[in-house]
Amino acid sequence: YRSAEASDQSMVVVVKLTGIGWFDRMEEGVTAFAARTGVDARQDGGDDASPEKQVAIIQNLIAQNPTAITVVPNSIEALETVLAEARAAGIVVVGHEAVGMVNADAVIEAFDNTWYGEQIMTNLAECMGGEGEYAQMVGGFTAQSHMQWVEGAYALQQADHAGLTRVEDPIESKEDETVAYERAKEILAKYPNIKGFQGSAGTDVAGIGRAVQEAGLQDQVCVMGTSIPSVSAKYLEDGSIDKIFFWDSALAGQAMLNMLELLNKGQKIKAGM
Repeated sequence: YRSAEASDQSMVVVVKLTGIGWFDRMEEGVTAFAARTGVDARQDGGDDASPEKQVAIIQNLIAQNPTAITVVPNSIEALETVLAEARAAGIVVVGHEAVGMVNADAVIEAFDNTWYGEQIMTNLAECMGGEGEYAQMVGGFTAQSHMQWVEGAYALQQADHAGLTRVEDPIESKEDETVAYERAKEILAKYPNIKGFQGSAGTDVAGIGRAVQEAGLQDQVCVMGTSIPSVSAKYLEDGSIDKIFFWDSALAGQAMLNMLELLNKGQKIKAGM
């Protein structure tokens, strides 16, 4: 690995997409890291959550020869080839929400994904009074962390909460609050007795909450999932969203960059750090 003065190093955090609260918050962490260390650290991402745009951004970055790239993948599989190219060019790679990514020097997670999904289901089942229909939403079917959260929740529901019924397979929101809103409206119309929603993308519960609020169903429908207060506060106030679950994306951004710092100094990353 290259060891260099901080001012000679450049690190780029490639996120799922720009312009949403979750990654706006992550950028605060990246900016704070740059201010603390003197490293040229910045954030980049596409204007939607397509794996193709992430691949193109990383290809462009390889040509700029940064010290390191960190990535929050829209699709781990779609990125493996271009990340292998980055590493072959001597660029250090760190992933987040990327369990099992092969072409990374290290991967950092906030928690075990199955466990996280179980926490949401435990709370959702309690809110629903142990019975009724529910739906699950993910930002993308290729977003492995989201799929692991809903699978963990669904497995726990089947094992421990027999009174709950998932109405259909997980629904895809494309990490877009408006899409989440439209799909939630469709679900409310199709299943008039529905009592619960689980969201995965930071924008999912905001879109679902808006649909629930418009329908006046705040007291009949439980809405829970991953989000942050800046995105969901107005719906939490009246119960259109019942609970949100999150880790601080600013700290996740800093943690990825901290890992790069350790790797650049030749230190080993070990499980559980």
